[in-house]
Amino acid sequence: MRKKVVEESVLFVSILKWLFLSSCIGVIVGVSTAIFLGLLHKGIALVEGRPYYYFLIPVGLLTSTLLVKYFAPDARGHGTEKIIEAVHRNSGKIKLSVVPVKLLATVITISCGGSAGKEGPAAQIGAALCSGFADLFRFGKRDRRKLVICGISAGFATVFGTPIAGAIFGVEVLFVGGLLYDVLLPSFVAGIVGYQISSALGVAYFHQPLNFIPVFSSLFFLKVCAAGIFFGMFSLLFIEMLKIFEKLSHKMPIRDEGKALMGGLSLVVLTFFISNRYLGLGLETIKNSVEGNTLPWYASVMKILFTSVTLSFGGSGGIITPIFFVGSAAGNLIGRLPGFDLSVFSAVGMVSVLAGAANTPISASIMAMELFGPELAPYAAVSCVISFLMTGHRSVYPSQILSISKSSSLTVKKGREMKHIEGSEYEYREKSFLGVILKGSGRMKEKR
Repeated sequence: MRKKVVEESVLFVSILKWLFLSSCIGVIVGVSTAIFLGLLHKGIALVEGRPYYYFLIPVGLLTSTLLVKYFAPDARGHGTEKIIEAVHRNSGKIKLSVVPVKLLATVITISCGGSAGKEGPAAQIGAALCSGFADLFRFGKRDRRKLVICGISAGFATVFGTPIAGAIFGVEVLFVGGLLYDVLLPSFVAGIVGYQISSALGVAYFHQPLNFIPVFSSLFFLKVCAAGIFFGMFSLLFIEMLKIFEKLSHKMPIRDEGKALMGGLSLVVLTFFISNRYLGLGLETIKNSVEGNTLPWYASVMKILFTSVTLSFGGSGGIITPIFFVGSAAGNLIGRLPGFDLSVFSAVGMVSVLAGAANTPISASIMAMELFGPELAPYAAVSCVISFLMTGHRSVYPSQILSISKSSSLTVKKGREMKHIEGSEYEYREKSFLGVILKGSGRMKEKR
């Protein structure tokens, strides 16, 4: 009996501890996100709309490159990836120098027209402050790691106005196929508190309940399943295109400054001959797509191209806002088919490409409910899971750790970072449906 009382007392104190600490994290990230977004919107308003403002992109990428290179190399890239890396390799330790550098580099990149998002920098800035908070009060490695994970959740929640999806995203994005249940409570609290703080400080959010509510039918369900496969292919395209441009940039025998100027000039040429629709955040295009307006059929591919060039050649910013653009544009494309709906499939595509590219089907499904209403959530969830499976063992976050195989017919090395997984081999199962097909096609390796 005494042991039971002691156990419950410890758990009670632990709950109180994390309620308090995660609330502090929510306040810190809510305030930092409001400051970051405020500066970002002012920077965009200052530059965007002026004739040929995109000619500033080479200057923006060069400035971002110099800031990161000489003041905080850990601020390189799209933010969330560096946090995942810090959690897995360094118990969440992040240098405070990341905060001002990431803020300035991202504001400059996006304001000048670079194609990037806002969630990664907000999460990285918040996570760095959480790491500093842990160091200030001398928390151990385990507690600091949990605090930084709360920072990811709060950053996602405060940028997109989705506290529940944000909380789940923070614990889902670290492992493919695994959830950190011990961080669920503080992540939820940090996400909710952060969202309330940022809202109180004037941050406005995009929520678009759909006017058209789909009625369940076997035909509509099949359409959603087919769309999930389609969105999974776009997730895969985004991942592979990003890798191609990162490798191309890495192999170029010139300094980082030269790469930034080259990437910026490439974006200027692309914009001049195609459109400025694919620069910056692209929020207006996402909104138009979800509202049922038609986009160019090639919009999703163009956004992938612009984002890959921006992030691979010195730009600073997140990856999820471009993913939303690509997903909504892909949904807009398939939504033109007879019997489909532009608005519904743009919304489903927006969250499904996130599920596939980031390997986060649960948080993406919840986000569909928070952004578009509960009526769409069941269909979006099916599409999200199919998209997640379709991308295979790949990710826009190479430091994610693989916890599961996405098919029992595939042999993969679990427990390793995604970037270290060389590939998958078919495992011979003589009586399986897939095994029979692959054996007949000559692609199955014989079991020894």
